[in-house]
Amino acid sequence: MGIVNVTPDSFSDGGLFHDADAALAHGLLLASEGADILDIGGESTRPGHQPVSAEEESSRVLPVLRALKARTQVPLSIDTMKPTVAEAAIAAGASILNDVWGFRRDRDMARVAADTGVMVVLMHNRELDEPDIDIVADVLDGLRRSIDIALAAGLADTKIVLDPGCGFGKTHEQNLVLIRHMPQLRAIGFPILLGVSRKRFVGRVTGRDKPVDRLAGTLAAGLLGVEYGANILRVHDVAPHVDALKMRAAILGAGELA
Repeated sequence: MGIVNVTPDSFSDGGLFHDADAALAHGLLLASEGADILDIGGESTRPGHQPVSAEEESSRVLPVLRALKARTQVPLSIDTMKPTVAEAAIAAGASILNDVWGFRRDRDMARVAADTGVMVVLMHNRELDEPDIDIVADVLDGLRRSIDIALAAGLADTKIVLDPGCGFGKTHEQNLVLIRHMPQLRAIGFPILLGVSRKRFVGRVTGRDKPVDRLAGTLAAGLLGVEYGANILRVHDVAPHVDALKMRAAILGAGELA
């Protein structure tokens, strides 16, 4: 899943693709590099971000969604937590709804998903990190509640993907624990999306202050995430991840033949 941030303030690439033409060009580049999904967002969700109105968010993402829909066959995802933005984005061509609050902040998101029949990514999120909690148990409980909301609204269970929400209300250590315990998340019975690209905990491990310098750490975390059961990687840097996953597949295939 390639990230297309149509925002001025995202933590890693804010402002680079705020212009609709730049965002379109970036999305097409990611598709050409091998992205299987493009995730378009119009509101930053980084710590301390400034919320924007539904009108402003829609004005950012809708032109990009329409343009990408006309230029590529790659499925489009809308990264939003606002029902009105979600509805407009789906009408503009999005077939996946990525909600960083997993329908727990606004349950009308579940109604939009059920009414339109789109795929959904339900992410676990917390307002604040709490170092002393059992983070795996907390994430499992939160994701199960998100699933219950989705199913109660009438969404088919085949439409659900789960995201443990690395970097969202978790400490540095808790993010590492979640990747390590991916098999427990998979045991719920749904595909898993992992989003660790350029995040702060990667920088803390590697000593890289600038998000753009965190590619090597991101690749390592992503590949281990896949090893532990992740089905989708949400990334800024598509081409290096495609290469790394091809190499992993080749080595595993060689091992099986031997």
